[in-house]
Amino acid sequence: MKIYIDGEFYDKENAKISVFDHGLLYGDGVFEGIRFYGGKVFRLEDHVARLFDSAKAICLTIGLTPAEISEATLETIRQNGLQDGYVRLVVTRGCGDLGLNPDLCPRATVFIIASKITLYSPDKYEAGLHVVTCATRRIPHGALSPMVKSLNYLNNVLAKIEAQQAGAGEGLMLNEQGYVAECTGDNIFIVKNGAIFTPPISSGALAGVTRAVVFELAAEAGIPISEPQMTRYDIYTCDECFLTGTAAEVIPAVRLDNRVIGTGLPGPVTKRLIARFHELTETSGRAIY
Repeated sequence: MKIYIDGEFYDKENAKISVFDHGLLYGDGVFEGIRFYGGKVFRLEDHVARLFDSAKAICLTIGLTPAEISEATLETIRQNGLQDGYVRLVVTRGCGDLGLNPDLCPRATVFIIASKITLYSPDKYEAGLHVVTCATRRIPHGALSPMVKSLNYLNNVLAKIEAQQAGAGEGLMLNEQGYVAECTGDNIFIVKNGAIFTPPISSGALAGVTRAVVFELAAEAGIPISEPQMTRYDIYTCDECFLTGTAAEVIPAVRLDNRVIGTGLPGPVTKRLIARFHELTETSGRAIY
């Protein structure tokens, strides 16, 4: 495995970041997870744009242009000879002295990993996930904007631990007002009476790239889609539920807090979106080779 670090490629065993890197010391940095299929990177431009938006929001200068970041991502995949897989693109504040002050870091650190990822087992895509509501709440906009895809993921990790301890595949996170925000690593959608609903970004959801794809696919299929404030009641009483994320893609959810959602099986709208999503990943994207 070859890993990109600041313009050079290193074997996995020799790919190292300083213990004085502020990404490690303080979670000071941003990242993207990106998928590639059949020799093409899916929605590369969208991911890179979000990376730069996240960096701008935390006053982090990446030191490379979007085009250079895109090319470094493609070259990392080429160096590993992969056709299908997952990229983790990370930008930290960089190496500096101890202390929170970002001015202690003269330049950002950029590293890129291209590998494989399996977030959920194949049977979960067939039968659907069980989800539980987590006591850990989503970080509010006033503390750290959920729009920033930062290295500060302890909030999500703690919620994920809750879900695992409850024996569930995912955890549902609410905001401080009790409205549905998102799951620990995925956006959430429901289907009711033929229409699709998902929480608004203002509720604490990340502006997911796959989330945006679902909006496109819904418009293409003529399915109404909207973003109302949602509570658990809406999920308990919906006809279908599914989650989206770069690593997860589109996956059905069939239980929340041990309550059956709809029929307890993946529904027709969810299945249709999954099939169309896979068609899209097979036929579009930035060529790697």
